[in-house]
Amino acid sequence: MRLSITAALAASAAFAPAIAAAQTEIQFWHAFTGRLGELVAAQVEDFNASQEDYQVAATHKGNYSETLNAGIAAFRAGEQPHILMVFEVGTATMMGAAGAIKPVGEVMEAADVEFDPDAYIGAVKGYYTTPEGEMLSLPFNSSTPVLWVNRDLFAEAGLDPDMDLSTWSQVGEALDALKEAGVACPMTTAWQSWIHLENFSAYHDVPFASQENGFAGTDTELMLNGEAQVAHIERMGQWAEDGKFVYAGRRNEGGANFRSGECALFTESSAGYAGIEAEAQFDFDVRPLPYDDAVTDEPVNTIIGGASLWVMEGHEPEDYQGVAEFLAYLSSTPVQAQWHQDTGYLPITAAAGDATREAGFYDENPGTDIAVTQMTRVEPTANSKGLRLGSFDQIRTIIDEELEGVWAGDKTAREALDSAKERGDQLLRRFEQASR
Repeated sequence: MRLSITAALAASAAFAPAIAAAQTEIQFWHAFTGRLGELVAAQVEDFNASQEDYQVAATHKGNYSETLNAGIAAFRAGEQPHILMVFEVGTATMMGAAGAIKPVGEVMEAADVEFDPDAYIGAVKGYYTTPEGEMLSLPFNSSTPVLWVNRDLFAEAGLDPDMDLSTWSQVGEALDALKEAGVACPMTTAWQSWIHLENFSAYHDVPFASQENGFAGTDTELMLNGEAQVAHIERMGQWAEDGKFVYAGRRNEGGANFRSGECALFTESSAGYAGIEAEAQFDFDVRPLPYDDAVTDEPVNTIIGGASLWVMEGHEPEDYQGVAEFLAYLSSTPVQAQWHQDTGYLPITAAAGDATREAGFYDENPGTDIAVTQMTRVEPTANSKGLRLGSFDQIRTIIDEELEGVWAGDKTAREALDSAKERGDQLLRRFEQASR
């Protein structure tokens, strides 16, 4: 006999709690919107469909800073997620959060889930690993800065779109010609501190801070006001005054200007690929980040941006089995290779990079391997393995304020960077005291 609709609904309602009880929910807080948010949602949906024991619930909590602050506030309230996405400059903050995190290596070992820290590329792994070799968080979305080129604007300005842009001197020559041709926005940038100070320093093998950029201890001081950094910011300040560099904002506001076809050159994360590929109605390509040939004849490596996934303390022991299995899924070669190809983020494992190459992706999409090459061509030095500084999110805000003074013509590069050092060092001393 057929059940009535009412009876069927009642039966379903009675059965639903049993289904829900059979699944352990894993809370995952992240900072992605737009295309990246869609791709993360697809990963979560795929994992949830692949097994019946766990249900990952992904929640957008704002930008990187807002997501970190939300996680800290939630932990204090005893309402923390299982997994928290934290951008790379929050690493020291998370390391100093005693009792708040479970090292990812420990989580994976306890769950008896296959996990090999050596599978991750060195420049990525080192950022999130203790000197003793313990991986603290899982690298997820790691990127590095590159130079994006609007080939159509170059051609319209009478420039060869394939012209060499390896050095900042060559970029300056291109900007002169673009400005002369009437291009309203010859160059813009995203993430000005990350690209034009943090990565500039690493790329040229000069220190951004003492104590190996914080890796060797918390008694650090900023060294971002060295001669090389001052000269670069002074050059950009002159470009801003001449209308060759157009400042759009502290984060990635300049991305909209480039994707719309307004700007000819754009220094941005390799992960800009997802948005540029989806939106740009012009021919574009990607080049290595330029270097200053007055400082070096051969740059070393740039450093990563993006974020990693931290496992939070305070949940039921059985929950961490699901956390480990989800993190293993995210690290798997097919998932990582697809993520790299879709987004422009680095393949965090060597196997994912090899799979991408073997699939012919780099041949079909020239330039998409530049970020990988730029990060892995040399062994990182003490100055180029990354930054691990306390209160660095706040220090970046100080740097942004000072750079904006240069772009507006209110400060010289020397004045701005000296001030950034003085103000930033005060925060480092407070962090050092709090860490004791």
